Amino acid sequence: MLRKLAVAGMSLALISIPAVAQADIAPPPDKIVIEVATVNGSGCPAGTAAVAVSPDNTAFTVTYSQYMAKVGPGISPTEARKNCQLNLKVHVPQGFTYAIAQSDYRGFANLARGATAIEQANYYFQGMSPTVAARHNFSGPLDDNWQTTDKVDIASLVYAPCGEKRNVNINTELRVSKGTSPATETSFIAMDSTDGSIKTTYHFHWKTCP
Repeated sequence: MLRKLAVAGMSLALISIPAVAQADIAPPPDKIVIEVATVNGSGCPAGTAAVAVSPDNTAFTVTYSQYMAKVGPGISPTEARKNCQLNLKVHVPQGFTYAIAQSDYRGFANLARGATAIEQANYYFQGMSPTVAARHNFSGPLDDNWQTTDKVDIASLVYAPCGEKRNVNINTELRVSKGTSPATETSFIAMDSTDGSIKTTYHFHWKTCP
């Protein structure tokens, strides 16, 4: 079932744009609607990920409650890698398009000495090739909150095709390896926390269509 979220103008994208990019413009004044078509992946079982749009339409957030990769005694090898793919229908007001200019990820990691972990993501529109994945590495010992940022220069932004309706896909992944850590140690990296949940934020850049 599709979950609809009322929004007021936003933009994501992944196709080549003119060499000259527009300077920042105000988000569209008209209301937009985001439909969460599908949420798939071992890191986001049904009902464990939610999407919300900021009041000024400059960003949206994804909240996870069970997104964790872990290794250790008695833990299945399949738990070492988790992923989540969001497929979103973004209804943008006529005359505007959008691109994902920045993505902020937050979570918590507990890595034993010698253990390693990664967080990575890519973004693409339906029917188009994925972008190169942005990857962030972590090394133990680590027992703390973490935050990473993927930022795209304005000249390199990829925008949604003007006048076309294409779903945008956001695919994230968490992976942990025990490396040289003792076999008795448990390590994990999560995009959630014990006191609630962590919000992953995606920032938009707007552009007017011809």
